[in-house]
Amino acid sequence: MEVKISNRNVWTKSNLVQDQIPYRCHIKKGFILLIALTFLLSAIVYISDVSDILPNTLYTKVVNKIQSYYVVIEFPFTRDNQVQQLNTTQTTNVAITNNTTSDNYHVAYPHNYQFILDEPDKCLKQNPFLVLMVPVAPQQLEARKAIRSTWGTETNVQRKSVMTLFVVGLPGGADSNKTQQELEEESREHGDLLQSNFIDTYINLTIKTMVIMDWLTTRCPQASYGMKIDSDMFLNLENLMTLLLDPKTPKQNYITGMVMWNTPVIRNKGSKWYVPEDLYPEPNYPTYLLGMGYVFSNDLPPKLVEVSKDIKPFNIEDAYVGACLKRLGVGPSSPPDPSQFRSFMSEFKREEFLRVITTILGSPKQLIEFWKDVKRSV
Repeated sequence: MEVKISNRNVWTKSNLVQDQIPYRCHIKKGFILLIALTFLLSAIVYISDVSDILPNTLYTKVVNKIQSYYVVIEFPFTRDNQVQQLNTTQTTNVAITNNTTSDNYHVAYPHNYQFILDEPDKCLKQNPFLVLMVPVAPQQLEARKAIRSTWGTETNVQRKSVMTLFVVGLPGGADSNKTQQELEEESREHGDLLQSNFIDTYINLTIKTMVIMDWLTTRCPQASYGMKIDSDMFLNLENLMTLLLDPKTPKQNYITGMVMWNTPVIRNKGSKWYVPEDLYPEPNYPTYLLGMGYVFSNDLPPKLVEVSKDIKPFNIEDAYVGACLKRLGVGPSSPPDPSQFRSFMSEFKREEFLRVITTILGSPKQLIEFWKDVKRSV
């Protein structure tokens, strides 16, 4: 409506003669059509990329609605704010792009990589029941600080030891040397950083996930459970521990979280989640757990590492883990209460956050604010 009024004012000021009115109407119709087409194109772009901006907006709501009818699509809860896209000139040999094939994509088998920063004796000292492994970009210091001041501070839950570690790759970009020095200082201060020698990019999340499994296999086999959880998540450890200590919860070959069924592989080369057929030829992924947060019995990491030698890697990390599980004959388990693994909440309601296990948040600041509110005395 505002556009029409604005156009009407412009035409009045132009003092057009009467015989120009048909031409004017033609221009107005064309202008309106152009606006409509522009809006449609913008909407398409918005729907495809909005999760990179705000994960709890319309896109997520639409996807959740689609999920409720079991027509599931791949969508990005492993977001760019988890592992930032770095200088692509430094990732040519370790990343797959829309125009490349498996020939120049590093295999995900983790023994191809070494730890630069490590805590090899940490599990021997703490003997954890549960290890929380947090993949995070090297530059995301604020996310690590927020976790260290919230759920990462909980080292004893229901009389069970919990340990939190952050996993990063190599920084890229013009400030990579400075970032590396800062990571080394942070590691000395906190003793909770693991770094492997692959370039830390969104596209290399599969490598990062398999490195996580390798660390649990080689450094922490005594733990009962592990969890891969993104750095922008709220985690209610009391509820998670209640689940793990339930006598009905399996102690072996167990993995649970938000289960994804019949997810189609995206073949659109313009998509961030494009996977070429030579990397994964099937039209649908096997059943898998959404990468934002899943928990597993700690007998699975060595099995996943071993089978990954024979599973061609592709760049959708959570689906790749699903492919490895399928080869092992292990099916992901739905949690007793699936609503405890939430994709998002449209608003903060304390009673809801008291009930969930995980949900996505918008920022480190939000995590701190919500955590304080959830933990306050009633």
